[in-house]
Amino acid sequence: MLLIKNIGKIVQVREELTSVVKGSEMNHLPCINKGFLLLKDGKIADFGEEKDCQNKNIETIDAKGGYVFPAWCDSHTHLVFAGSREKEFEMRIKGFTYQEIAQQGGGILNSAKRLQGTDEETLYEQSLKRLYEVASMGTTAIEIKSGYGLTVESELKILRVIQRLKENTPFTIKSTFLGAHAIPLEYKENRQGYIDLIINEMLPNIAKEKLADYIDVFCEKVAFSVEETIQIMEAGAKYDLVPKIHTNQFNCMGGIQASVEHGALSVDHLEVLNDEEIESLKSSETMPCLLPSAPFFINDHFPPARKIIEAGLPVALATDYNPGSTPSGNMPFVLSLACIKMRMTPEEAINAATINGAKAMGLENSHGSISKGKDADFFITEAIPSIAYLPYSFGSRLIKDVYVKGIKL
Repeated sequence: MLLIKNIGKIVQVREELTSVVKGSEMNHLPCINKGFLLLKDGKIADFGEEKDCQNKNIETIDAKGGYVFPAWCDSHTHLVFAGSREKEFEMRIKGFTYQEIAQQGGGILNSAKRLQGTDEETLYEQSLKRLYEVASMGTTAIEIKSGYGLTVESELKILRVIQRLKENTPFTIKSTFLGAHAIPLEYKENRQGYIDLIINEMLPNIAKEKLADYIDVFCEKVAFSVEETIQIMEAGAKYDLVPKIHTNQFNCMGGIQASVEHGALSVDHLEVLNDEEIESLKSSETMPCLLPSAPFFINDHFPPARKIIEAGLPVALATDYNPGSTPSGNMPFVLSLACIKMRMTPEEAINAATINGAKAMGLENSHGSISKGKDADFFITEAIPSIAYLPYSFGSRLIKDVYVKGIKL
């Protein structure tokens, strides 16, 4: 057993199992002041006010007045990639749009070419380093997508790397197959041919090796149509792969309605959103997942978080860590952007990055809150004056210690 004492505040304390918070509930963040946290066998065994702590003569950690938060749950990343794309960063500075860069051979196709030429061991070592980097910033549960392979061999390579990360690290990782990330150049005049490759070759091999938990499609004018997205979602359903869909980054196309109809766990991006799409989400269990560091990096408009929350819906926050539009897995900065650019309160942002992020990965029973029986995944901050100080002080490294299943990293 391990006892954490002298905690300034325990944040996101849930006595009863709560799987999701929505609408006005998102502004409520239950906390305990001057608390203790008891860990046993990698789980949260007890918590409460320090004056009520009855445990003595066991190993004790002094939090020195720091706050305890449940670890971040990052439900949307592309962490396995090869190389960087700072040349495109410079192009954007000069005024090129996302779509124009893609049309010139940049973007996803650029990353795919690099990844295809990178061996699995090198890819694994690069990805492992990134994973521990994001963990140092408080993330211990993470979703990682494929999608930078775009061939049978390379998509499988990415998913095998993700599997190795699952097996060789203490983190909780969900893998998502995103073969439908872009149309490869060789299929430019034969879109259905590439979709057939996804359905008839990629999916059976992925299912055989049990390499994916979810399936994703980039539903956009620069990528896949709604009809193509439906075709791929339905193919994935035959292998019990629940959809988590990229949609509404640039256009309202009907991707949200199609995702809801096919039982998507989440719809991600939503930089643009109309009333009809909000109504569709209100009648579903699909989680709206916002990725504010993407529009920040490509200098685009931010998702309408207030409109979504005020419609009574939940919101999750994730980093979208990838080499092209978000080369960062910094969840504290995502919270700062959510507050500054999307007018979310600190309480809403923390709920979105913990309990709702867990829900967007199907991890609501094990992660996302300080609750008895959940995994002891949490971090301890430096002594800070308030919850709001974490997103407020966006340039400071305030996370002192990160614990995964009760063990300090």
